[in-house]
Amino acid sequence: MKKIAVFGKPGSGKSSLSNKLSIANDIELYSLDCISYKSNGEKVDKAVYDESHNLILSLDSWIIDGLGTLDSFYTRLDSADIWIFIDLPYLTSYWLVTKRLLQGLFVKKPLGWPEGSSILKGTLASYRHLKLSPQFWNETFEKEMNDKSAGKLVYVIRSYSELKKFTL
Repeated sequence: MKKIAVFGKPGSGKSSLSNKLSIANDIELYSLDCISYKSNGEKVDKAVYDESHNLILSLDSWIIDGLGTLDSFYTRLDSADIWIFIDLPYLTSYWLVTKRLLQGLFVKKPLGWPEGSSILKGTLASYRHLKLSPQFWNETFEKEMNDKSAGKLVYVIRSYSELKKFTL
């Protein structure tokens, strides 16, 4: 039984890594963006999101990538056996968001994105969230995670080369 939470800033490679781990370990992948948004790009009602999220948590194994709401994030961490925190430098994350935008001009939708969502709107939202990220992804967050990580396998990925080589 593996329950894996993959989280980090926008554009950090969560979806790509989660997809790779899902295939390699034969564990179902759930992207929070796909349960957070309707196909037209609107956010789903919080009650609908919570119901979907809790249903996933009740399964025997899963990989969940993304942050979601803060209360669901902490609930997910409590339920997960394995935490994978992707903490790439900000410039790398900005580049990966930009790369995803450029690739989105040629592919139907980026990996982990809801069907029908706008690559431009999603990219602009990612840039806004990256700008705000230091308020959440900081030393206080890491200390809090260290305090809550007893009994968990925790991986922190801090470089693009580590991300590309990472396996479970």
